[in-house]
Amino acid sequence: MSSSHDYIKDKRNANIKIYINGYFYPRNKARISVFDSGFLLGDGVWSGIRLHNQKLLFIKEHLKRLNDDAKQIGLKIHLSKKELEKAIYKTTKINKMKSDVHIRLVVSRGIKSTPYQDPAFTIGNPTIVIIPEYKKPQEKTYKQGIKLTTVRTIRGPENVQDPKLNSLSKLNCILACIEAKNKKFDEALMKDPNGNIATCNSTHFFYIKDKKVYTSTGKYCVRGITRQNVINICKKNKIPVHEKNFKLRDVLNADEAFVTGTFANIIPVNQINNKKFKLEKDSLTIKIRDHYLNLINQ
Repeated sequence: MSSSHDYIKDKRNANIKIYINGYFYPRNKARISVFDSGFLLGDGVWSGIRLHNQKLLFIKEHLKRLNDDAKQIGLKIHLSKKELEKAIYKTTKINKMKSDVHIRLVVSRGIKSTPYQDPAFTIGNPTIVIIPEYKKPQEKTYKQGIKLTTVRTIRGPENVQDPKLNSLSKLNCILACIEAKNKKFDEALMKDPNGNIATCNSTHFFYIKDKKVYTSTGKYCVRGITRQNVINICKKNKIPVHEKNFKLRDVLNADEAFVTGTFANIIPVNQINNKKFKLEKDSLTIKIRDHYLNLINQ
């Protein structure tokens, strides 16, 4: 099986230094407290960011989303967006990293005085962790594509756990992933509470029919930075793109499909349930990916 997050193993990752609350620790000594809100409750937010040619791609958009999500859950980050950006660049610099790097920025609510969910029991500032790794996607993933399957686990309504938030609480996505893997597929295609296709467990979903691109309304998925870039690319290049509700039957009648994410940008889909897609070299999916690569290499 493949994965949208398959990467080429890099020995340098054994010696990376990880940022925790302003200090740097070797990978094998990077620790947080067992009383941390992230560990105890999955209470926090995060973002995945790529370092490409010494530039943090779309860093302003990532940090805005992170702060917006934090505000939604009443988490006040004590560092400004500018200070966070500086900390990320410092982390890559101390690791002598220049490109092909994936960074996980994690902000939890912080240390608890006792294992309990009430934020009032939090003591001190939020915990901030920056994990940089050399991660280059497997080239075969783009050539072979990935297989998706629909699953029982859905994206819930916002008054249960807002699916637009990129929170540390990812249990429903993990369960969807497990369902997909048990069915021998690479990733799960998840529905919303109304039975419409929403997103995948770790990427965003698009399909193409008659040279028109379709994706969900975005109401039941994380506000994806790459997803929005793809929508913008389509509009700029006069490729019809629609954000709308659609059913599985629409997807199974598609000509092409692809997923998007910060790590591997745009990956073709070669199968959804029993429906197989031909991966053509001149497909619209490939053309959109070419536009994306041109965008990040400007």
